[in-house]
This record gives sequence, structure tokens and C-alpha cells, in this order.
Amino acid sequence: MLTRKHLIAVAGVEFDRNGYEGTSFTRLSRSAGASVGALTFHFSSKAELASVVEESGRAATRAVVERVMARGGPALDTLAALVAALGSLIETDAVVRATARLTQERAGSGAGPEWYGCWLPEAAALLDRARGEGRLRTDADPRPVVLLLSHLVGGTVARVRHGRIRRPGAAVGELRELWRVICRGIASPAAGCGPCGDAPAGNENA
Repeated sequence: MLTRKHLIAVAGVEFDRNGYEGTSFTRLSRSAGASVGALTFHFSSKAELASVVEESGRAATRAVVERVMARGGPALDTLAALVAALGSLIETDAVVRATARLTQERAGSGAGPEWYGCWLPEAAALLDRARGEGRLRTDADPRPVVLLLSHLVGGTVARVRHGRIRRPGAAVGELRELWRVICRGIASPAAGCGPCGDAPAGNENA
């Protein structure tokens, strides 16, 4: 018996690979091993199914963000953990990748909020908090760092989708390396960069 959960998972893979316009109920039914009628029993339209996939992907992302934010600790450490957690989620969850794609492709069509809104505000808040903790360089502006993080994470989504990242854990490894580079440029000499990176140059006590 087909379940909604199974159909959402199958739809996540198809929407991730082919986008909204490139995915049809015929393709979805083939991938799910079911008739179109069985599919429409659960979802009356492709738009409804895409919205449910987006809701599922946003929920999974928010759960990861909330779990990381609840750990507490210095803001840069928490941000490093968030970057790594997003990398793991992107690598392992096609529904999340589909959500990142669908919320861009369907923007302005009555779809839900963009996937980036599930985590970018928290990243921005962590950078602001890091500044308040004295862990950022005085000339470090958090705003371009937030923009850079959106490009890095979005690029990771695309690289996983197109098979550029295949080894398990490689997405997390890449983001850790990139975070290390970013952190060296923005962290104050007295601050460490958290579990994703090294202490900045000049911190002789690290």
C-alpha cells in the first residue's frame, strides 16, 4: 500500500532532479511504482504535491536548525555547527534539496516561503551575536558573510544534485573547509572558529 510519506520521498527525488516543470504525474507514478490514479488519490495536483514536499523540507530544516541552536555556546561555534548540519542534511535528504529548488522555481506562485528563510535569519543572528561577544574583527561586516553563506550552501545543494559530491560526508567536509577560510577572515585574534575550523592566526593560546 502506498503511503503519503513514500510518495513525498519519491516526489522529492524527482523534483530535485528535474525541477517543477520537468516533473509530471506520469513520471512520478512510474518512479513510485503506482498508477496516476493512486497518486491523485493522495494529491489532487502537482502543485499540491510540490507544496507538501516544500512543507516537509522546511520542517526537516527547521528541526535541524532548532537542534543546533539549542546547544548554546559561543555564537561562532554554533554557526560552524549549523553550517555542518546543513551540509549533512543537504547530502542525505532529497526532499530538502527539492525544497530549495522548488521554493525558487515557484516563487510568486502562491508557494510557501523560500527554503533559505528556514536558516539564514539564524545565521545572521549568530553573526550579530558573535560581534556582541567580541569574537568578530572590528572591520568584519556580518551582512556580506550572510550573503556568502547563502551562496555556499546553495552551491552545495547544486553540487550534490548534479553528482559533484558523491562520497558520504563530502558535503560536510567541503563546507567545513570553506567555513575555515571564512572564519580566518572574520574572527577576532582572541576568538576560535568553532568545530568547523581552526583558531585564527595570532591566537597563540589555541
